[in-house]
Amino acid sequence: MCDNVAMSRTAKAYDFARSDCAVASTLDIVGDKWSLLVIRDLFGGKKTYGEMLESDERIPTNILADRLRRLEDAGIIEKSAYQQRPVRFAYTLTAKGRDMGDILLALVRWGRKHIPGTKALDIALRRLSASTRSTAGRPRNPAKPPRE
Repeated sequence: MCDNVAMSRTAKAYDFARSDCAVASTLDIVGDKWSLLVIRDLFGGKKTYGEMLESDERIPTNILADRLRRLEDAGIIEKSAYQQRPVRFAYTLTAKGRDMGDILLALVRWGRKHIPGTKALDIALRRLSASTRSTAGRPRNPAKPPRE
């Protein structure tokens, strides 16, 4: 299905790619235990490091900092300073990050169907659904990101 072919890529976030398989390459970026939960929190409206630390899963601080850095390097999120002393950042999904909404919705649907007792926050589900509807079927112009 996917060839295990070493690829030379120039983007920093993809230097570690081990395959030309889309699934394997995507998992190289977001396949750890925490990355999709960070993306979920951003879809759910969280924006700051402190807000993400308050999630039920209690991500360790060092891992959250690492995942935010990795996701930014991969172009999935971006940060902007909202305070200067000390410098604090707000994080948002890029167009590339918002395109992960379908993945999260698929995981939510599967989990709710096959893992008793799981749930999804209604607000996060509504935002995910709205995000995937707003980009579905629209041709993408890489030079021009989708409107917000």
